[in-house]
Amino acid sequence: MTYKVVLCGCGAMAKGWLRAVQSTPDLKAALTVVGLVDLNESVAQSLAAEFGLADIVIGTDLNAVLEETKADIVFDVVIPAARHSVVTSALSRGCHVLSEKPMASSMEEAADLVRAANAAGRIHSVVQNRRFIAGVRRMRRFVESGAIGDITAIHCDFFIGPHFGGFREKMDNVLLLDMAIHTFDAARYVSDKQPLSVYCLETNPPGSWYAHGAAANAVFRFSDDVVFTYRGSWCAEGERTSWESAWRIVGTRGMLTWDGDETFKAAVAGPEEGLLRGFEPVEIPQPLRAEETHGHASVIADFLAAIRTGQRPETTGEDNIRSLAMVFGAIESARNGRVVDLAA
Repeated sequence: MTYKVVLCGCGAMAKGWLRAVQSTPDLKAALTVVGLVDLNESVAQSLAAEFGLADIVIGTDLNAVLEETKADIVFDVVIPAARHSVVTSALSRGCHVLSEKPMASSMEEAADLVRAANAAGRIHSVVQNRRFIAGVRRMRRFVESGAIGDITAIHCDFFIGPHFGGFREKMDNVLLLDMAIHTFDAARYVSDKQPLSVYCLETNPPGSWYAHGAAANAVFRFSDDVVFTYRGSWCAEGERTSWESAWRIVGTRGMLTWDGDETFKAAVAGPEEGLLRGFEPVEIPQPLRAEETHGHASVIADFLAAIRTGQRPETTGEDNIRSLAMVFGAIESARNGRVVDLAA
């Protein structure tokens, strides 16, 4: 079956969505873009021309384009402030929706989108594309194997100094809102635990070229007494980490480290007697399914599989709202200086 798609929000982010579809044969065969929507119609026309999208409906009003095209799916790539309106409109017209992150601009709106999707009997999922990369899938498989025992802690460092220009440099809580959710979501996925509380210190260090919140240090309490710590900065020049963070996962029998790039190391306690028992290296298997490691394309494929089978997609709103809660909880904690409960 081929699904008709309307893409709403035709800025720079939309290009990544269309590249993923056009460069993946299975997605290209399964999806036909029939409409583009943007408040600036010329932006939508330029996008259509760049990607060779002929004979499609272009407009500034989503409802009108959905009425004309009878689309099955909406790709929501609008700014977060417009997300609630776009998603609820699409769901009300019987469309499944795949949204850019973050899921919503508030927890109240996120909860309402979960309710709306359930009421409509349609899928609303979120492009949490960084959990669909080989390194993250590999960590999850290794943790599930039990090779280092039960997980007790996850520690992630993220230190990069990108000079984006534009809207990011004017945002409040820029690191937590725009980037940290990727690491937060991956930590939930890899550990298979749920966030219960957070304490966060957010700063904008001297020399920062951002307006607010370019750095954050957060301590999360996960279920089963697992601790997750995040240390991050978007204004850290020099010896930077990977965009995927540098990871250390501690288990009852050993540890796993990943530099966020190519280097994985794992070891368990050795047989030596004495103060330090030495260690024995452990092999870290590759992901079982390579098709799950293609980032954006894998998210879209998972979304389509859920539509076809009726099963819940991995990044459905009902799940992704927990990662969003980690972000907003960290922001709230930074503002009031207290531990914030996330379990509600």
